[in-house]
Amino acid sequence: MPTSPLGRALRHRRAGHHTLVWERPDLQAPEDFTLTSPAFDHGTPIPERHRGRLFGANISPALAWTAPPTGTAELVLIVQDPDAPRREPATHALTLGIDPSLSGIPESGLTDPSPIPGIKHGKGALGHRGWAGPMPPRSHGPHSYVFQLFALDYHPDLPDKFTLADALHAIAGHVIARARLDGTYEVP
Repeated sequence: MPTSPLGRALRHRRAGHHTLVWERPDLQAPEDFTLTSPAFDHGTPIPERHRGRLFGANISPALAWTAPPTGTAELVLIVQDPDAPRREPATHALTLGIDPSLSGIPESGLTDPSPIPGIKHGKGALGHRGWAGPMPPRSHGPHSYVFQLFALDYHPDLPDKFTLADALHAIAGHVIARARLDGTYEVP
């Protein structure tokens, strides 16, 4: 596949890891549990089957986690690409209402509507609900996809059409633990 002049031109333009919600002071908490995926290891490429819907199957990867701390009322998952060529990271999943008694989410569990009872998807920066797999610009270089799982001490009550800003406002100051898994994806 030939290189993309646009991707090459934007190669050094990226939001940056400092723009992830993980870095927000109001979401800081101990990393008291772990997040993994049977599809990829931390820091390694995400398989092609999970690529975004324009070019791939757009199947969300299975996720697993160890037990969150006692007092966890709900889990929130936010997946972001800090290498997007924009000011803010692209949000690839925004999911609230995850029951802390679960030990994971199966493959395709982040579709909208979700097959998992209680899960609610917010509108991501890419404009739709549910999983939006990796879709980096061709020839832009490798992108990180950061799966950020937050354990909350309460159940936020958000309207059906909530956004990332709504979710961040609702969970600020309520994160009691968190876990992170990074994957990569690149289109040459």
